[in-house]
Amino acid sequence: MSYTTERQPQGIAKSAEGFLREGLVAEVVAINDYSHFITITENKELKELFHHIMEDEKRHYAMFLNALRCIDPEQAALEEEAREHVNISSKEKYKDYTNKYDKDVNLLVTIREGIKGELEAILLYEQFVRNLDNSTLVKIINEITRDEKEHVEELTRALVILDKDNYGTL
Repeated sequence: MSYTTERQPQGIAKSAEGFLREGLVAEVVAINDYSHFITITENKELKELFHHIMEDEKRHYAMFLNALRCIDPEQAALEEEAREHVNISSKEKYKDYTNKYDKDVNLLVTIREGIKGELEAILLYEQFVRNLDNSTLVKIINEITRDEKEHVEELTRALVILDKDNYGTL
C-alpha cells in the first residue's frame, strides 16, 4: 500500500524524521512528474523549463535525505553500507526520456498539474515548519519552499504565454 494520497504524502508525520521522509516522498513524486512532462512535449523551451525544475527537485531530494541522515543514525549507517555493497560497474548509455510524443496529452493540463504539485509541496512544507523546533531543519525546508514558489511562478508564466485564454490580470 502506498503512503501517498493522490500522489502526495498524507501529512500526518509527528517527528522530524517523519517530516523529512514526507518531504522525500513529495520530491520523488515531483521528479517523476517533471521527467514525464519532458517526455510528452516537443516544445524545446518548455522542456528546458521542466528540466530546470526537475534539477531543483533532485537537489531538494538530496537536501532532505542529507538532513535525515544527520538526525537518524540508522539511516546514516545504512547509507555507508549501501556505498560499500551497491556497485554498478557498467553505466551503459540509456535514454532518460523516451521522447515519444503522445498527441492525446494536453500540454496546458500538464503545466497546471505541475503547478498543482508545487502548491501541494508548499502547503506540506509550511506544515513541517509550523511543527518543527529544529532551526537547521526549518532553514533547509524554507529554502526548498522558496524554490517551490519560484517553480509556481515559472510554470504560471509558461501557462499564461501558451494558453489562448486569459487568466484574469496575469
